[in-house]
Amino acid sequence: MTSTFHSLETSKRSLITQQVALSTLSHNISNANTPGYTRQKVTMVATRPIEAYGMSKSNAPGQLGTGVEYTSITRIRDAFLDAQYREQSDIAGSTAIQADTLSKLESFVNEPSETSIRTVLSGFWDAWSDLSKDPENVTAREILVERTQALTDTFNSLSGQLTDLQDDLNSNIDATAAEANTLSNSIASLNAQIKKIESLGDNANDLRDQRDYLTDQLSSLVNVNVSETADGYTITMGGAPLVEGGASTALTPATLATAFAGGTLTGGKIHGMYTSLNDVGEFLQQLDTLANTIANGDVEVTIPAGSVLPGTTTPTATDQVMIVKGINGLHKLGYTLTDPTTVGEDIFTIKNGSTTITAASIQLNANIAVDSNKIASSMRTTAVNGVTTVVKGNNSLALLMGQLSDSKFSFDETASGGTVKIATVGDFYSAVVGALGVKSQAATRDNANAEAQLAQVDSSRMSISGVSLDEEMSDMIKYQYAYTAAARFMTTFDEMLDKLINGTGTVGR
Repeated sequence: MTSTFHSLETSKRSLITQQVALSTLSHNISNANTPGYTRQKVTMVATRPIEAYGMSKSNAPGQLGTGVEYTSITRIRDAFLDAQYREQSDIAGSTAIQADTLSKLESFVNEPSETSIRTVLSGFWDAWSDLSKDPENVTAREILVERTQALTDTFNSLSGQLTDLQDDLNSNIDATAAEANTLSNSIASLNAQIKKIESLGDNANDLRDQRDYLTDQLSSLVNVNVSETADGYTITMGGAPLVEGGASTALTPATLATAFAGGTLTGGKIHGMYTSLNDVGEFLQQLDTLANTIANGDVEVTIPAGSVLPGTTTPTATDQVMIVKGINGLHKLGYTLTDPTTVGEDIFTIKNGSTTITAASIQLNANIAVDSNKIASSMRTTAVNGVTTVVKGNNSLALLMGQLSDSKFSFDETASGGTVKIATVGDFYSAVVGALGVKSQAATRDNANAEAQLAQVDSSRMSISGVSLDEEMSDMIKYQYAYTAAARFMTTFDEMLDKLINGTGTVGR
């Protein structure tokens, strides 16, 4: 049966419950702009009524309610949307790095422009054509020297930019791995704190928010799979554990490189960095192939009749088709303006410390750089009184050099896992630049799609977990009125008790 003070107790429970709801609402409003915060809600239930069925029951009709109480303060969160967000986050993280790197590559290549490889190559071929018009012209020879120097400088500069970009990516991998380890350590520490608090029966809502926020950040660095156990979050990357309860496993560039090669590192910024390293390395290899092929690559030329090849004294009777080793090989079939008759040297040589010609090591022969007369332009000699001299006005070699712009070279890419491609220098370079452009467009498109999907998932998640000030204000009015009504009822019942206690039995006094 009910007691005299039953209604006071009912009012008290209501006041406490509404006050907790208002306090929780205040916490939500305070953190409306806090990254990673999840809206919290008080769960209210009716308390056990008087005369609930048991071993015995009174004769009083019905069950008299005893008010309200709150059973928990919980976060409003959707685990499915969290998993979707983290999946999209690692895709967006990877594609963003790839798109940025390829954009930088395009800016380095800088096609078309006055300083691009295509432009300096065109200038190089044109300089040979101009020299063929007047092989003994000093100005034409000096211009050829300058154009050749510009070509090697352009190769060196672009190679240096690509190498610097590789160094930056490697440095960023180290830094990002350290960042991932810091996040993993923090998540493991939060696992231990949450387990300790919740073992006492409380919900560690704010600590869980921190853990989820750090997990979201980790998902942008590497691909993660998250599951919850009694010890907290277990986070793995391609099956390899990163966090297990209160323990974390450190990532190193070595383990990350192995994971990338093995296909277990499939997303996140670090995946994007390793993919970008491959992209930069592939372009650098193609640039090295271009430089080496121009200098020493097999190319078919037609030696005109009447030419006197080095080591012979008899002019060729007919045109001869032969394979030469690039510009260097062709240049050594001709003669310079110096006396006595001198065969041309390699135009392109290797910088000290290198073993093969690459974009980084290619340079203009120092002897030619200081003496343009050592540029071979003639392929004819004559004998006067038993002395062999070069026909300096002959332009056969200069003409052949200028025609190489339309000749097909053998671009051997087998050392890097490719094939031998037969193409002109211009076509090969155009194909390389074209492939870079297509890859860059694809990366930009993939990143835009990933970012859009990530934003969509985040919007869905925020619609559930985010704090809506309009909704909180509406709830505040609701809880305020409930609190006021409970307080008013307590005042009313207090007045009733006062009348009962202090007014009963005073009649006739």
